[in-house]
Amino acid sequence: MSEEGRFTIHLEQVEGFQIKAAFDWKRVPDLLMDEPPPLGEQQGPNASRMLAAAAANCLSASLLYCVFKEEPPDDCLTAEATCILVRNERKRLRIGSLEIKLVVADVVKEAARFKRCKELFEDFCVVSASIREGIPMRVSVLDRQGEILHVSE
Repeated sequence: MSEEGRFTIHLEQVEGFQIKAAFDWKRVPDLLMDEPPPLGEQQGPNASRMLAAAAANCLSASLLYCVFKEEPPDDCLTAEATCILVRNERKRLRIGSLEIKLVVADVVKEAARFKRCKELFEDFCVVSASIREGIPMRVSVLDRQGEILHVSE
């Protein structure tokens, strides 16, 4: 698979388990992420909630783009993302599954393209399609001098 693009999000620990995420778009404000108690103070979403939101957002945008292209009507879709957490055989908490519900207004379901789009839109959602296929990930741990302390593939 060829690489079509690349972007980098910068994260920095603020205090405790609070992490500030700085996005690569200048007009997007930083986002404070945090863990729920007893680890954190729940001052922002944690990574599992961000993943669920990302999947629901991507599916929503994909459906709206397919049906309306660049100009979807306002207030015509709501979404709900449910994340089911499970423990694996080693008792580690994992995302067992995601349930995404998209609720569309009549203007969506009555649109000429809706019938065709409801069969296509999931395949064009970058996030949910990637999650379903599994995402290869390389993890590196470096010290502040740049020495590699750990690499996993």
